[in-house]
Amino acid sequence: MGIILVLLGVFLVGVVGLVLFGVGIYNRLVTLRNRFRNAFSQIDVQLKRRYDLIPNLVETAKSFMAHERETLEAVIAARNGAQAASQKAAQNPGDPQAIQGLVGAEAALTGSLGKLFALSEAYPDLKSDKTMTNLMEELTSTENRVAFARQAFNDAVTSYNTARESFPAVLFAATMGFQAAMLFEVQNPVEREAVRVSFS
Repeated sequence: MGIILVLLGVFLVGVVGLVLFGVGIYNRLVTLRNRFRNAFSQIDVQLKRRYDLIPNLVETAKSFMAHERETLEAVIAARNGAQAASQKAAQNPGDPQAIQGLVGAEAALTGSLGKLFALSEAYPDLKSDKTMTNLMEELTSTENRVAFARQAFNDAVTSYNTARESFPAVLFAATMGFQAAMLFEVQNPVEREAVRVSFS
């Protein structure tokens, strides 16, 4: 009888230990998931600021670049597409498809802005316009903030994915709803270069 009680006690201690170990892993994954979600909210704030600046920039450019209407309209269309993709990603930053959609929309937007900046080289009055200069400075500052926020998000996602894919969390992470998260990064070097905001 005494041996049975000892074995039962060891068994119960083992079960309680396993439960506490599982709870610890679960809580860690929740913490890391909340961390990258919070990091995305910082990206979202900066992207909204960027999306608010672009219509003002296009409106200012329009008065100098009357013959570039198609380019200006393309910038606004790309901006609207990126804003919609950003809103979708903000609803669930852990959704790889939403992040992929945002990466693609942002690449299209930066490409459109790159074309606008290239064309603006032929309009010296636009380059020297004070309103345009101020908007460009604000946009440059915002681009830098987006880059910092994106790096913080990617660092948080990397920590989460590493914890999720490590043993023993990998055994049950997916069944408990912890899906792999996607980095927010531009793969194409040409598109990455186009993020630069400059007349020169």
